[in-house]
Amino acid sequence: MNSVCDSTICMACMACVNACPHDAINVIDKMKSYEAQIDTNKCVNCGICKNVCPALNEIECHSPKMWYQGWALSEKIRSNSSSGGLATAIATSFIENGGCVCSCKFEKGEFVFDIVDDLKKLNNFVGSKYVKSNPKLIYREIKKLLKENRDVLMIALPCQIAALKNYLPTALKDKLYTIDLICHGTPSQKNLNKFLEQYNLSLNVIQNIKFRVKENFRLAYGEKTFAPKYSLDSYTLAFLNSANYVESCYNCKFAKLDRDSDLTIGDSWGSNLDNKEKEKGISLVLINTERGDKLLKQSKLYLFDVNIETAIANNSQLNHPSIKPKFYNKFFSLLNDNKYDKAVSKVLPVKYFKQKVKPILRKIKTSKMNNYNGFLGSIGGGYIPMVVVSESQDENTFYN
Repeated sequence: MNSVCDSTICMACMACVNACPHDAINVIDKMKSYEAQIDTNKCVNCGICKNVCPALNEIECHSPKMWYQGWALSEKIRSNSSSGGLATAIATSFIENGGCVCSCKFEKGEFVFDIVDDLKKLNNFVGSKYVKSNPKLIYREIKKLLKENRDVLMIALPCQIAALKNYLPTALKDKLYTIDLICHGTPSQKNLNKFLEQYNLSLNVIQNIKFRVKENFRLAYGEKTFAPKYSLDSYTLAFLNSANYVESCYNCKFAKLDRDSDLTIGDSWGSNLDNKEKEKGISLVLINTERGDKLLKQSKLYLFDVNIETAIANNSQLNHPSIKPKFYNKFFSLLNDNKYDKAVSKVLPVKYFKQKVKPILRKIKTSKMNNYNGFLGSIGGGYIPMVVVSESQDENTFYN
């Protein structure tokens, strides 16, 4: 069976799947990579799949015209978002102006795309998703809406934005608006399921999953977490160390300052703004086109100047792709025969051990501080107030 492109560069963007007039292509999740396989019994060798593939074709990109940091004017939008809520605020204004918004949501065990024109449904898109989303046949639905003269805003990874633009005929792009997200790399959904296996879980039985709340990176489903408070679960630890992405992420042609979308949004790491604002979440936005400028101007946002050099220094994917660790192949080999935790402990032993002892050390520290306060109170006739941090045993967790 033939492939559209080499599996080491396949982004699972689904451009080929959407474009194939004979539905001859199926993208296979191999955990370490994807492969867009061509059914030779259906294929007529028209070459459309290769013509729309972002991995095989150059993409028109734009240097940012301006850059800002800020957050949504709505406190509700900002508090519900992983960062400053810019994407949701822009999407809200877009719908209020009669448009449709397409982005990723978690539904029935998959991270898939949907198109909405109802403000109540925007909440389905909220939150960081550190896993590869699946556009499936959403580009065909966007094409249909554009033919009906509807304005459509696509919020997605840069490779998915490129895929959509390659798929669409030039005549339909006038009504399309795009926002790409600064992406560090993505594990496949099969990789995430491998992590869940050790808890006898799978994405199919999970109703709600979170990867991060503001600056707190930790995988959780519902009210339950996979690691004690103040520590990282092995999936998140692998993710933050660039260990569990698919192969193509380390060769990403979109990890640079020039972008293929109207706006680029990420976190304003290293912001010079007040620490209280950092705790609430601050977004970074790059304006790449006049259409992007229009999107910002019609949205309800607080925007402030940001130093682009600082932004790049704290978002390295505006400069280069994530670097593949030397133990990458070993890690995926270990995953074949071991639980996820064990595989991570083998390739990141020191960092894994630190996450295990963090809760223990915190308990010791808290206990000592309580004893110290009690001692001071007994000799001074008073008591020094102290905020006691709730410990892991008070949480609903899966860890031992």
